[in-house]
Amino acid sequence: MIFRKKNKIYTDGELMQQIVSGDQAAFGELYLRYKSRMYYYFYRMLGNSPELANDFLQELFMKLIEKPERYNQAYPFSTWLYSVANNMCKNEYRRREVRKEFQAEEALETKLDFVNDTLFEHEQLIEKVFQTLDQLGEEHRSAFLLRYREGFSIREIAEILELPEGTVKSRLFNAKKILAEKLKYLKDEVEF
Repeated sequence: MIFRKKNKIYTDGELMQQIVSGDQAAFGELYLRYKSRMYYYFYRMLGNSPELANDFLQELFMKLIEKPERYNQAYPFSTWLYSVANNMCKNEYRRREVRKEFQAEEALETKLDFVNDTLFEHEQLIEKVFQTLDQLGEEHRSAFLLRYREGFSIREIAEILELPEGTVKSRLFNAKKILAEKLKYLKDEVEF
C-alpha cells in the first residue's frame, strides 16, 4: 500500500519509521489502511462480537502507538500486524480457558438447520459459510480466514501463526473438509 505526502509515496514500513519519529499523520494513514481488515479479523476470531472486535482493534492500534519500535522491518508490515492480532486472540482464548485443541469432533456433532430447496443469494451463501466456519476451532478458523479472506500465502500464514507451513496446509485442508461436510447440502452453490 502507498501513501503520498509532499509528492512522495510511502510504504507501510516507511510509515512505521515515521511513526517511531512521532508522525501522527503516518499513524492516521496506517490506521485507515488496516482498520476495516483488522476489525473483520477480530470480529470473526472472537465470536462475531462487535464490542470485542472494537475493543481489540483499539488495543491493537494502541500497541502500535505505544511501541512502534517493536515492528521488525525485515517482515512485511501486514504480516507483523496480523501476528500481533493473532497473539491477542490467543491470549483472549487463554483468558477464557478455551483449549486450542482441534475441536472437529464437536463441530461435526453440531447439526445445522437444513434449508429446503431455497436458492441462496450470494451474500446469504457466504454468511452461511461463515456461520459454519464459526463452529471450527480457533486454529482452523484463523488459518482459513487468513488464506481465503485476507489472501495471505501459506508462507505468510505460517509466519503470522508461528507454525510450520505443513501445519498450516493441514489446518486449511481439514477446515475445508469440515466445511464441505457441513455444507454438503449446498454443494450446487458452493465449490470447495
